[in-house]
Amino acid sequence: MKAAFCTNYGEPEVLKIVLTDKPIPREDEVLIRIHASAVNSADVRVRGLDVEGFMKIVMRFVLGFTKPRKPILGTTFAGVISEIGKNVTKFKKGDEVFGMTGFKFGTHAEYIALKETDVIVNKPKNASFEEASAIIFGGSTAYHFLMKADIEKKSKMKILIYGATGAVGTSAVQIAKYFNSDVTAVCSDEGKELVTSLSADDVIIYSKEDFTKNGKRYDLIFDAIGKLNRKMVKSSLTERGIFSTVGGFEVASETTTQLLFLKDLFDKNKLKAVIDKIYSLDDIIEAHRYVDTKRKKGNVVIKVV
Repeated sequence: MKAAFCTNYGEPEVLKIVLTDKPIPREDEVLIRIHASAVNSADVRVRGLDVEGFMKIVMRFVLGFTKPRKPILGTTFAGVISEIGKNVTKFKKGDEVFGMTGFKFGTHAEYIALKETDVIVNKPKNASFEEASAIIFGGSTAYHFLMKADIEKKSKMKILIYGATGAVGTSAVQIAKYFNSDVTAVCSDEGKELVTSLSADDVIIYSKEDFTKNGKRYDLIFDAIGKLNRKMVKSSLTERGIFSTVGGFEVASETTTQLLFLKDLFDKNKLKAVIDKIYSLDDIIEAHRYVDTKRKKGNVVIKVV
């Protein structure tokens, strides 16, 4: 099979397209023919070992010292089950599925073998493979942090989402609106039309207005790109306001509950897949280069089939 290997830590050019053995599913595994994946911030951070200070040492221990132990990156996928192990009961051959692999990686390839108990569910009925792969990373991350802030239990929360046009931000805007929150999106001037289309109630252009100085208070400030800290935004929180960021040590959980939630929202037309660009697997280097610019809006999808 064809796969993108990360041969070292560094610039996008460390990625190489190679031919490698197709996985053989074990008795409790399914073999998935991947139709689409995505390149997200986690992928480029791993490829470039893009963390500060002591965390570089931690990441080398976790991922591999000189290069990733698992050379095929990618954590999200949408595809078709092509083979099943003899003990598999949850899925059947031909099922269209989507899911995520976390630190197992492996989705920037034509095939992957996973246990039927891994984070896999049938994909949304109305979604293309590209759309299904696009809603996973941002959607699951946004779900994790918003649910931790009890958005499901609180009525009409006032939420500010910083970095609202990225994969996590666009998902957070839509999930917050689904729970009837009042959403303020902070983004660039170029992103205003996008977040407005996602039903943000208010838009702050960060180059024109400092939200920490406009006197407004929020029940939740969610930093979807990891550039803020609580001290920076404390004056903009209500008395019991919560600050949450993807830039801390907390890693978002990955569960089938999240996928089922995203599937349900997509099928109800309450969640749009925001796709900036689509690249072929052969163009994986260009995809990483584009994500490295930090200018993407929503998701960068890899079309494998």
